[in-house]
Amino acid sequence: MTPSRLLSSLGGVDGRSQRADESLERRQLRELTRQFVQRDVLPYLADWERAGEVPRTPHATAAELGLLGVGFPEAVGGSGGDLLDSLLVTEELIRAGGSSGLVAALFTHGIALPHIVAAWQDAGRPEPTSDLGELVDRYVRPTLAGRRIGALGITEPDGGSDVAGLRTSARRDGDHYVVNGTKTYLTSGVRADFVTTAVRTGPAGPGGISLLVIDKDAPGCTVDRRLDKLGWHCSDTAELSFVDVRVPVRNRVGAENAGFVALMRQFATERLSLATQAYATAWRCLDLTLAWCRDRHTFGRPLADRQVVRHRLAEMATRTAAAQAFVTQVAVRAATAGAPATGPLAGEAAMAKNAAVSACDWVVDQAVQLHGGYGYLRDAEVERHYRDARILGIGGGTTEIMNEIIAKGMGI
Repeated sequence: MTPSRLLSSLGGVDGRSQRADESLERRQLRELTRQFVQRDVLPYLADWERAGEVPRTPHATAAELGLLGVGFPEAVGGSGGDLLDSLLVTEELIRAGGSSGLVAALFTHGIALPHIVAAWQDAGRPEPTSDLGELVDRYVRPTLAGRRIGALGITEPDGGSDVAGLRTSARRDGDHYVVNGTKTYLTSGVRADFVTTAVRTGPAGPGGISLLVIDKDAPGCTVDRRLDKLGWHCSDTAELSFVDVRVPVRNRVGAENAGFVALMRQFATERLSLATQAYATAWRCLDLTLAWCRDRHTFGRPLADRQVVRHRLAEMATRTAAAQAFVTQVAVRAATAGAPATGPLAGEAAMAKNAAVSACDWVVDQAVQLHGGYGYLRDAEVERHYRDARILGIGGGTTEIMNEIIAKGMGI
């Protein structure tokens, strides 16, 4: 089902969505996302934050609207569209009043499924009776339909960003792998039904890594801890242990020992998503702060009447617009390439992420400052964005790792 067919029944869109560089279809997609947030998210988001997780109902609702499948091929149960459509949904979900934590929780399949879909496409879209075809039917389709939740397991307690050094082992035993190890910082790891997991099937280094899809209810797979965090409160995060977990060989994603390359191919897309979350958060905080400065009166005048405040708001807008322009430029190049962003595009994605995160960090800080004491209260939306924004320079590869990628692309 294509986005155009999903959205054809929608009416007009408001002025903010009437962008010269967007097609009618994308303006309608933006409006659909905004309506979803206003109707199915905002009345409940505070409760989800307190509960520490998002329930399954919004997954089903977003799937019914076609939002959950945006950016995934119709052939695997998606709604069609490309990377730009997916990033548009991410941006609008935040700008309409959601949060980056909500993006992480509701669209966690954006990091759990792409490796399976890419392997299926690389293999020439094999029949459902093949191993990859079965993976698509058992995991991709029901997840995009809102019936299952997936997570991605890479990071280990003592490994951090050193993907090539991971130690969770998968020993071949007939038609199964026997998995032992621990994964941490799993987004949606508590709620997830399955985990696309990076394991070591070969020698040390990047050449010995494979990807296995592991069912969370498999004997020996345990959620050791629900991890409490500074921000992203509505996005559950877990530490998982695997003790002699038997995983069918047919659950391997692609060839044995080819997992590292598969992971690297998808990282740039994840980083562009995080960059989009960063500039969208900055725009949302600017919108909130503009309204506050117009309405808040001190000494008989609105805050916005003061030059120092106006100039601060102007700088917030400038940094955010520049970040969005850079991220969009890289995203367009990645979407046009029609393949995962590798080579020079990987370096540009790293630059875009760092630039957007830097802008967001400064803007959310200024937003809290201009809100004064109210900005420090949990009742203030800018307070939530302030906390949520801090993870954006860590998730998907830290700022420092991004700089290493950029430097490597410069030949240094």
